[in-house]
Amino acid sequence: MTATELCPGGPVLSPIVAGAWRMGDWGWTPPQRLAWIEQCIGLGVSSFDHADIYGGYAVEALFGEALALAPGLRQRMQIVTKCGIKLISPQRPGHRLKSYDSSRAHLVQSVENSLRALRTDRIDLLLIHRPDALMDATEVAVAVDELKRAGKVLHFGVSNFTPAQFELLDSRTRLATNQIELHPLHLAPLHDGTLDQAQRLQRRPMIWSPLAGGRLIGGDDSEAAQRVRWVLGSAAARLGCSPATLAYAWLLRHPSRPVPVAGTRRIEALKEALAALTLPIDAETWYEIWQAGSGHEVA
Repeated sequence: MTATELCPGGPVLSPIVAGAWRMGDWGWTPPQRLAWIEQCIGLGVSSFDHADIYGGYAVEALFGEALALAPGLRQRMQIVTKCGIKLISPQRPGHRLKSYDSSRAHLVQSVENSLRALRTDRIDLLLIHRPDALMDATEVAVAVDELKRAGKVLHFGVSNFTPAQFELLDSRTRLATNQIELHPLHLAPLHDGTLDQAQRLQRRPMIWSPLAGGRLIGGDDSEAAQRVRWVLGSAAARLGCSPATLAYAWLLRHPSRPVPVAGTRRIEALKEALAALTLPIDAETWYEIWQAGSGHEVA
């Protein structure tokens, strides 16, 4: 499987990234978590997506506990994590309310916490999780430079940023990617300039919730979801693949060359995502799915 450079000179990730968001809900022992990590890497999914807040500030430590059973795996994987959201939690007694914080002090401390939890000496890609209205772009750049010089963060990017917010921070410190939500039930990035910017700057976006949190497969009875499921099902039957594979292929068809984050413990679901890498779809099929999600044909 060909590795994926997010931007020229940027981090190299697997073309499908394994999301660990719900690991705290899996109820697995450390050996079971390690087995999942090993299976992912065996499939060529060598990149793992985290955030400090996942599982109530617990998932990074669960992953690190498993990784400690086979520390040699660290050389075969890439770790992505996010920070900048402050949750009210027993794990963070100093947080008075949910808020965002992109200050130098918070970024540096968050990285230290993540390194300790993940039991690693470096983060391959650090993302600011959400835009902070009080973000001082120069202060962020100072923190990132400090972390990079210390070898604790290799590359830096953002998540859920608008094009203007991305441009501001990128003017101070080079951003590798913008991790955003995109699927047929959330089409805004296709039309608000987010993916235009990604393509212009050659910064491949990462995509969270590529299956709309599972709503593309089931569990959502809204008219839009039913339309999308029907089109995915009929087109998938025509193409000889699963609807989930087609949903991933729909994302991969975009010329910004997205990198989806598959948040699943099921190895079969990861295989469905990987199958999309070799499933070409034509523009009419792409627009057929777009139309199902938008509820109208193109103007």
